[in-house]
Amino acid sequence: MIRVLIVDDSATARHILREILESDARLEVIGLAADAYIARDMIVELKPDVICLDVEMPRMDGVTFLQKLMLHYPTPVVMVSSLTRASARITLDALEAGAVDYVAKPHSHIYDGKEMLKDELIQKVINASYARVQKKIPMAQKKSYFTSLAETTHKVIAIGSSTGGTEALKVVLGGLPKNAPAILVVQHMPQSFLESFALRLNQLCAIDVKIAQHGEFLQTGTAYIAQGSKHMVLRRSGASYFIEIGIGEKVSGHCPSVDVLFNSVAKVAGSNAVGVILTGMGSDGARGMLHMHEAGAKTIAQSEESCVVFGMPKEAIRLGGVDRVSPLGEISQDIVNLLKSE
Repeated sequence: MIRVLIVDDSATARHILREILESDARLEVIGLAADAYIARDMIVELKPDVICLDVEMPRMDGVTFLQKLMLHYPTPVVMVSSLTRASARITLDALEAGAVDYVAKPHSHIYDGKEMLKDELIQKVINASYARVQKKIPMAQKKSYFTSLAETTHKVIAIGSSTGGTEALKVVLGGLPKNAPAILVVQHMPQSFLESFALRLNQLCAIDVKIAQHGEFLQTGTAYIAQGSKHMVLRRSGASYFIEIGIGEKVSGHCPSVDVLFNSVAKVAGSNAVGVILTGMGSDGARGMLHMHEAGAKTIAQSEESCVVFGMPKEAIRLGGVDRVSPLGEISQDIVNLLKSE
C-alpha cells in the first residue's frame, strides 16, 4: 500500500481527493491536513510515502512549506493546483523546490471535474512513490569551451523528458552555449503550464527558449518546446529544417510523444542529430532513441542515480539505443563534446 497524506485548506477538496485516491486499492489515505502546520506534525508522526499538496493555503503557502519539508524531511510530493497563469508559475516554483509532479484542478467545481481528475491523480501519486527525492541540482556553470563551439545549421539536438524533467531540462539547457544547434524538446506537461515554463527557461539560459510553432524554421541557439496535446516532428525543406505541429492519437501513452519526435529526427537528420532522454516514468522515447541510434545519431541517457524516476532512460538503455549514460550535471558538456568532435 502507498500511504498518502492530503494537505489542502478546502474541506471539499480534501474529501474529493481522498475519495479519488481510495478508489484505487494500491492507495491508502492516512491523513488530511488543512494547513502546513497541521501537516508538519502529521508527517513526523505518520511518515507518508507521498504527499498531495495544495499551492494556495493560509498561514503558509504550499511552496514555502515544500521548501522547508525538503530541507528537513524529504518526501515525494505531488502538487495539486488550479489552472491559472499565476498558479502555473507557482507550481513551477514548487517543482524547482523539489516536488515530483503536479496535477491541475479542473476549471469548474472540483465535484464536476472529479472523473477528469481521477486517473491522472492516481497515476501520478503512484509514480511519485517510486521517485528519488533529491536536493536541488545547481545550474551548470558556463565554461570557456562554450565560445569555441562552431555554429552549425545542419546539426539538431532532440530531448525528451517527463516526471522530474522540468528541473532536468533547466540543468541541461542552462549548460548549452548560445551558438548551440537548434534543440527540439518534448516535455510531458499540460498546455496551461508551458508558457510560464518556457519563459522561465528563456530567462535562465544562454540560448533562447520558446514554444514551437507550426511551420517554424529552426534557428541556431534556440530551443523549441512542443505544444501541449500536439505532436511535434522535424521536417526538411532543401537545406533547412522546420517544425510540423499536429493533432494526433497518443503514442507510447502521450501526446506530444518523445517517440514521435525522435522517429522524425532519425528519419530527417540521421547522423547529424544528438538525442537525449531524461528522467521520466514509462517508456516514451525508448524506441525512438533506438531508431536515432540506428540512423547514426549520438545518443545520451540520464543516469539512474541522477533521475527522479529512472523509467524512460532505463527502457532506452535496455533496448540498446544509448551510446552513453551520464549524470544530469554532465549531459550538457557531453552534448558539446560530441558536437565539437565532429
